[in-house]
Amino acid sequence: MEWMTITGLILLGTFLIIAEVIFVPGTTVVGILGFIFSGYGIYLGYESYGAATGTIILLAVLIVNVIALVIAFKGKSWERFSLKGSVSGKYNDDFKVDVKVNDKGMTISSLKPVGKAMFDDHEIEVRSNGGFVGENVEIQVLRIESSKIFVQPVKN
Repeated sequence: MEWMTITGLILLGTFLIIAEVIFVPGTTVVGILGFIFSGYGIYLGYESYGAATGTIILLAVLIVNVIALVIAFKGKSWERFSLKGSVSGKYNDDFKVDVKVNDKGMTISSLKPVGKAMFDDHEIEVRSNGGFVGENVEIQVLRIESSKIFVQPVKN
């Protein structure tokens, strides 16, 4: 019964470590749990069967984990889950509005530094000149660079 528990813990740990590396990149709970389960399985091997068998279990786990990772990367199983498309459009690219420097409008969302504003009943993505601008604030166009519209609050 002990060997089944040890084997189960080690296999679960190996699975979680591979899932961490392939599917959930970064140091997260999945990888940490994988190391804990594998480590506890190895500890139980040392505890139950002695130092010689425990060391054999440790070496076997290391070899199996390395082989499993190599097979997972060479098999490119992770590519089935990866994002292959990309977004190429921008918010203001297709929408041509006659906005000129010094035109005035009203923010409809806060600019942190990017947000939305209304100019002549048209919703446009705008950028503040680096600072925060709140919602429902009157703004003025400072400059336009390609499709980026830079604004600042109107000083009364």
